[in-house]
Amino acid sequence: MKGLSIVFMGTPEFAVTILDGILKHGIEVKAVVTAPDKPAGRGLKMNESAVKRYAVDHKLEVLQPEKLKDDTFLQQLESYHADLFVVVAFRMLPEAVWNMPPKGTINLHASLLPQYRGAAPINWAIINGEKSTGVTTFFLDHEIDTGKVIEQRSVSIGENETIGELYERLMHLGTETVLSTLDKIQSGDYQAIDQGSFDISALKHAPKIFREDCEIDLQLTAAEVHNKIRGLSPYPAAWIKLRSLKDDSYKTFKIFRSLKTDTPVIEGHHLERSSNGILFPCSDYYVEVLELQPEGKRKMSAKEFLAGNDISDWSL
Repeated sequence: MKGLSIVFMGTPEFAVTILDGILKHGIEVKAVVTAPDKPAGRGLKMNESAVKRYAVDHKLEVLQPEKLKDDTFLQQLESYHADLFVVVAFRMLPEAVWNMPPKGTINLHASLLPQYRGAAPINWAIINGEKSTGVTTFFLDHEIDTGKVIEQRSVSIGENETIGELYERLMHLGTETVLSTLDKIQSGDYQAIDQGSFDISALKHAPKIFREDCEIDLQLTAAEVHNKIRGLSPYPAAWIKLRSLKDDSYKTFKIFRSLKTDTPVIEGHHLERSSNGILFPCSDYYVEVLELQPEGKRKMSAKEFLAGNDISDWSL
């Protein structure tokens, strides 16, 4: 795409796939803005973002500002004279940044806006049992995730699909959508639609997920528990505490994969063994857990766990 120049802003692997697509599409990337390096691990080795590693490998100029309103950073950003800024999975930008380029700043969001504005749209779409979701490109504005929509593309969500699996599909769909959006902006052949023109009568939000949000509540229905498990798998992972009857201690189990069953919970509230895993009683039916990680152990199939544990030694 001759003539269009951008500055790309992003941090995780999701953003790397889009940046790679932009470069292969022939768009001039004048610089990449990403998160500062941070110490991580026991040795506190400096950890670079996935976007930085990609940018360095492809000899792109990298900026890692601590503060996005810093005068030195703003001056450097302005010196590139980029036509457009492209933001994918980055921090909230101040107006001094997003209002700088003449063609504006676009963002890719992993939902069909205005639904699921916020930090964790893929997680919450699955947790809430949505049958479909998608991606949106839009112009940044003052309020987060509220700018004018340029393009949207949707996908169905599988009944047992995890966030890890959906994330991969949306990453590639996002790349296609960003490239299409850039083509439209370059040609001037697009219409930016105000989000106020969408149905906003029943908005669902996607706030950041904390550890306490990941605890499994078996008072919910089997469908709700199953959706929570897959909406948090593989990260940050749903969890539940089980009591070991051998030593009367509680252990935390992360749960990564499950299936809904049509087996009703008639009486009692006990764990049961099944042919493929462990049956957890919910408010209506059992959920069959297929993959888990006991506290202090590796991730394993429920069958592996049961090979070394008697289910009668554990209780809720």
